[in-house]
Amino acid sequence: MERMAEERINIAEEIKLIPWWVFGLAVVAFAGLQAFFLLVAFPRQPHPPPRALQIFFGVLTGTVLAFFILLVGYVNRDAKRRVMNVALWTVLVIFIPYAIGFIIYFLLRHPLMVPCPQCVAMVNPSFNYCPKCKFNLHPSCPQCHRTVRLGDTYCPYCALELTQQV
Repeated sequence: MERMAEERINIAEEIKLIPWWVFGLAVVAFAGLQAFFLLVAFPRQPHPPPRALQIFFGVLTGTVLAFFILLVGYVNRDAKRRVMNVALWTVLVIFIPYAIGFIIYFLLRHPLMVPCPQCVAMVNPSFNYCPKCKFNLHPSCPQCHRTVRLGDTYCPYCALELTQQV
């Protein structure tokens, strides 16, 4: 049996978590801000800034808003797959200002559940034993008590011959 895989980040897989309609909402918000700044906000000023600055400001604010919307969509789906309170985390990331809600979420989020190598039940990767079949998820050397891999014949730290019980 192989050792349980650690959580690896694959950006393409993470982006796929965001629902298609959230991408659409982000595009509409981006385009809406462009239209607002170029057609409503700046033309009403007696001395508007240069057109290049108007476009830059519109693109900058539109990008920030679109990115915020995409992150809210991501947190909503990610909290669900990590068995966390979806509504609570979505509301927190929306209403805690200056991206502090996102920072708190990414610091406190639960690890992804992984399958047990023996019974395929989903378990927390920090568990030492599977709660369903009592499989030792993190075997250790009986002499030095350091973690060893499944299938190791000798402990890589103290060279103790490992039995099949490890």
